[in-house]
Amino acid sequence: MIYPNPGFPIYESQIIACGARPVPIHLHEARDFAFDPGELERLITPRTRLLILNYPHNPTGGLLGRRELEAIAAILRRHPAIWVYADEIYSRLCYAGEFFSIAQLPDMYERTIISDGASKTWAMTGWRIGFAANPVLAPVFTRWITNTESCASQISQWAAVEAINGPQDAADSMKRSFLERRDLIVRLLNAVPGVTCRNPGGAFYAWPNVTEACRLVGAADSEVFRKRLLHEAGVAVLADIHFGARVPGEGQHVRFSYAASNQAIEAGVARMADFIRSNRRAA
Repeated sequence: MIYPNPGFPIYESQIIACGARPVPIHLHEARDFAFDPGELERLITPRTRLLILNYPHNPTGGLLGRRELEAIAAILRRHPAIWVYADEIYSRLCYAGEFFSIAQLPDMYERTIISDGASKTWAMTGWRIGFAANPVLAPVFTRWITNTESCASQISQWAAVEAINGPQDAADSMKRSFLERRDLIVRLLNAVPGVTCRNPGGAFYAWPNVTEACRLVGAADSEVFRKRLLHEAGVAVLADIHFGARVPGEGQHVRFSYAASNQAIEAGVARMADFIRSNRRAA
């Protein structure tokens, strides 16, 4: 099974739990954290059964546009045994035009498992409600859920139905707020010594490159930088190694979530900048 790296860490662990072999496909900063379709073709073998796609992406906020998806679909049409698991949980938090699903391309709907949920778009994280959809596999999904979880809470299910079918004013307003916060945090991060940050196309994460910042403060890598940032500056982030093995040649990264107030974002980035400046002066 081929999965994105960096990526949501449960992809790799769940593949292993199911007895399959996890094969990472690297996301590249120069591609705004998309992967090279040519690399996908090189990774496919006769034993490949699944490709996991997640966009907008956690942790980078990267996107796959229609052009990239068409290239991916062209490759997959030559390998009919491969299914696609499309994790589209952030699909309604896409800032670069309308979201486009690989399932919309010819011959891809039947072999794509669409996964989504209520936690992001409608801020229902604690309700633990989501869904997966595929016309062929639906009976298998039903049997699996019946024998593992029985069912999602009925209260959560009805709440999700109302969220999906009801007025979208609150969700649209939240998306606008996230877009404003994205622009704010990217601007602030790019003003921090030793930090560069690309503009994420969706979700609510920023994935700044802190390679130079690590050098300035004498941190061996992003994980050491993360720990020092927490204990010395009071700022909590996640390092790239929490989302898979570090991609060769891509440097050091940390993940910020901007699902927070403007004041918290400003204070957090200011503390990070002060931490780097003071430790650089000390060095």
